[in-house]
Amino acid sequence: MVKKSRISPIFKRAVTHIFTKPATTKYPFVKPELPSDSRCKTVYTIESCNVIDIGTGSGGLTLDVRSIVGSNCKVCVRDCPASAIEIVEVEGKRRPQISFDKCIFCHQCVESCPRGAIKSSVFYELATTDKCALIQKPHSNVKESTPK
Repeated sequence: MVKKSRISPIFKRAVTHIFTKPATTKYPFVKPELPSDSRCKTVYTIESCNVIDIGTGSGGLTLDVRSIVGSNCKVCVRDCPASAIEIVEVEGKRRPQISFDKCIFCHQCVESCPRGAIKSSVFYELATTDKCALIQKPHSNVKESTPK
């Protein structure tokens, strides 16, 4: 005859969990280490858009397609499965605008951009109460020099 234990199985389990390492992390206070291939927020550099390396290596020839009428390639818009990218006019030029509220972070735009204008970043905290903050508007960081 098998003798049954008088200690409840739930109590045994609770006691064993006292001595085990917690499964959760201290996220807001300790930032996690992300894998190298993590898909975080995409970053758009306006200076790289519409400039194609002809294939002569670094410091070689580049072709500026802005001189061609209707020059936007729109590959990022075409390849985005969530329709999160649209072309808007900024400073007289047509540029992509990324809506992160629609984005599914597949990074198809990063992979398909022939000019390398859309890149991945390590910024992953996108929580906000303002929906307009989730729209990455294209703007130039380089100030054009004005003649004096």
